[in-house]
Amino acid sequence: MGPARGRAGAAGARRRSAGSAAPPQGPSGKRASPRGGAPAAAAARHLFSDPAEVQALRRNLLAWYDRCKRDLPWRALAATEPDADRRGYAVWVSEIMLQQTQVATVIDYYTRWMQKWPTLQALAQASLEEVNQLWAGLGYYSRGKRLQEGARKVVSELAGRMPRTAEALQKLLPGVGRYTAGAIASISYGQATGVVDGNVTRVLCRLRCVGADSSSPAVIDWLWDMANVLVDRSRPGDFNQALMELGATVCVPKSPLCGECPVKQHCQAWRRVEKELPFASQKLLGKAPPVPDVEDCVGDCPLCPPATEPWDSSLGVTNFPRKAAKKPPRAMRTATCVLQRRGCHRAPEYLIVQRPSSGLLAGLWEFPSLPLAQDLQEEKEREELADHLQAWIGQPVAAAGLQFIGEVIHIFSHIHQTYVVYSLHLDGDVTLDPALSPSRWVTEDEFHASAVSTAMKKVLKAHEKQRRKESSPVKVSSAPGCLGPSAVGQPLVCCAEGALELGIRPRSIPSLWQGNLPDWMSPVPRGIPGICGGSG
Repeated sequence: MGPARGRAGAAGARRRSAGSAAPPQGPSGKRASPRGGAPAAAAARHLFSDPAEVQALRRNLLAWYDRCKRDLPWRALAATEPDADRRGYAVWVSEIMLQQTQVATVIDYYTRWMQKWPTLQALAQASLEEVNQLWAGLGYYSRGKRLQEGARKVVSELAGRMPRTAEALQKLLPGVGRYTAGAIASISYGQATGVVDGNVTRVLCRLRCVGADSSSPAVIDWLWDMANVLVDRSRPGDFNQALMELGATVCVPKSPLCGECPVKQHCQAWRRVEKELPFASQKLLGKAPPVPDVEDCVGDCPLCPPATEPWDSSLGVTNFPRKAAKKPPRAMRTATCVLQRRGCHRAPEYLIVQRPSSGLLAGLWEFPSLPLAQDLQEEKEREELADHLQAWIGQPVAAAGLQFIGEVIHIFSHIHQTYVVYSLHLDGDVTLDPALSPSRWVTEDEFHASAVSTAMKKVLKAHEKQRRKESSPVKVSSAPGCLGPSAVGQPLVCCAEGALELGIRPRSIPSLWQGNLPDWMSPVPRGIPGICGGSG
């Protein structure tokens, strides 16, 4: 993006030192107008226009950060690594991993990554398979691929030298957006540029009662303007990390710790809550409280909450930020088959195939899978999966031979994925078609060591759970009217209730024995009195 679009400050034109608040400017160098041409005064209360307040906020926040910051491996590297390129690379890796991922999850992945590839040159020489294998389980797999692409570009086109400014980082490195570029430039190279991520958005919206949709482009521009005004010129990296740390540990989405906040005296949302406390007490006593004198904007303010969403006293500071409702994830169904054979030493082996190099879960390995139409009937579902498997193994597959295991749900950020899981045991040698996507047979240990998604690990876990249940004796007590003995050691499933005990859907019962039922368990019509109570 170009230079931050700005706002007109209420303080007017005055000289400011390098460490004071300066009004953001548009690309032409002139002060930009608020969204939609609204009067500057309408949004003045949302701005940081007092240099003394900005200095105090910086001082208080940095003092708190120095006392309370978490000990994180990427912070240690950024503070101690003397080589500028390795320092920038270390911060870059952490920022990419931390996107949409919690700090506690990232720590182990980051440590293993930096041990395996401590430099840009080491990462550039790695294969995508190795990158995906280490990234497996972290989610958003394209991040690892773009990180490696960026490392290769720095090594091959930039002589191994990391760009030193936010503008150059964003322009030259794939997968590096405005936030990541600002974080690398400020933390690694001391550039006085702000950053805006989810934590910073929440903190700024509460500090200045920004109640408009915080995901809208206009409000995002305002937030970047504020971040650039606030950033400390002498310690920009520490200040940006302090602002993010505040949002991650104190100014959290729910139940924020306002009493521990080092900048609450600068927080307009907190001031409003404090002003309303005595009026709330009067209301509890049955007195009609006067309307509190809250500094609301007058007119059509682009940063205030819409009139249809007024301040809710019960929410306190969590009235902010506000976002438009997310679109529900789209539903998808996929048939997946755990194809199994006996390998060396009779140990089971599983067929895994590699996904395409682009799109969702690009380049990862999975069990043979096939997207399904939402309204597809089970019989047709089995037939399509059987045809798909035949293409892989080069021999006919009977749809009736596919054993239904269950359904595995996995939620991606934008997809509600249901895997309809089947299994099939193969006897004898199988020749895989080399013209298809890469495929291989793996043991269970090799499967977990491969670049497979969390969803596929769930599928294998469901398969193993079902296999253990089938191989273990099941004690079944005959309900009144049930067919068959109540014996220990008989794998009897006489009704839907028994199927639930086995953890499978009732529709799978016929496929468990595939026609080899004992005489006393021969199928009977549903609903006959005295047989399972007529309930089937």
